[in-house]
Amino acid sequence: MGKRTPGQEAPVTPWVKRLLLANVGVFIGMMMLPRPQLEAFLSATVLVPAQVLVRPWTIVTYMFLHAGLWHLLFNMIALFFFGPRLEARLGSRHFLYLYLLSGFMGAALSVFTPYARIVGASGAVFGVLLGFALYWPHERIYIWAILPVEARWLVIFLTALSLYGGITGAQGGIAHFAHLGGFLGGWIFLKWRDRNTGAARFKRQVEQARAGAGSLGSREVERWRHVPLDQLHPLNREEFERILEKVGARGASSLTPDERGFMNRFVRRNEER
Repeated sequence: MGKRTPGQEAPVTPWVKRLLLANVGVFIGMMMLPRPQLEAFLSATVLVPAQVLVRPWTIVTYMFLHAGLWHLLFNMIALFFFGPRLEARLGSRHFLYLYLLSGFMGAALSVFTPYARIVGASGAVFGVLLGFALYWPHERIYIWAILPVEARWLVIFLTALSLYGGITGAQGGIAHFAHLGGFLGGWIFLKWRDRNTGAARFKRQVEQARAGAGSLGSREVERWRHVPLDQLHPLNREEFERILEKVGARGASSLTPDERGFMNRFVRRNEER
């Protein structure tokens, strides 16, 4: 596909290396098989969406098969350039989850071409590309090492191209829906991950606590306002009114524990009558 801006390359990370070796190794092994054995191997491992219920393992095996050298090179070059930085960002375990889920979703969306023979890591690699574009949207990618394109625009272009090809049937022989599924799987996983990081959970807990405190404060203030001021001693009434003015100006959260306790003491007295 191309390369990133010079000087920002990351070393090959563990799962990127393993996936590269697995894909290249399977391709070399296929090339060494005699024709009859190759056909038997492909018939057992190629994804045919209409047959996935009787051959469920093909939602995994299809990701490691390629239709030719250029097909393999396109996917492996993209994985080599975009995968390491994303794996370093996500961690190896989450990177592998992203890769596999993108491939699975590519298989799922291929249901729109039920009798097609689907092969290739493109769905999984497109999920990796989406993840790269989400975290580094302005990173420049050099198509054919010449044309600079920001990562976000490349993803948008490839999405539009896949939608057009999938709907119109243009560029026959390309698994457009698998590409779209890869983007969708990557997006779903990253949204789930971002929502379930420790920082995200802590932020939600803080927001919930604030919301709970706000609603509690509102209920307390409403009870304070129902206290009949004419039944209070003048000194207490003066302090009570001062605190209510403070609440009106700065909110119930601005009160000290002593001020809150003072107000609630008169609420209890009023409710006990």
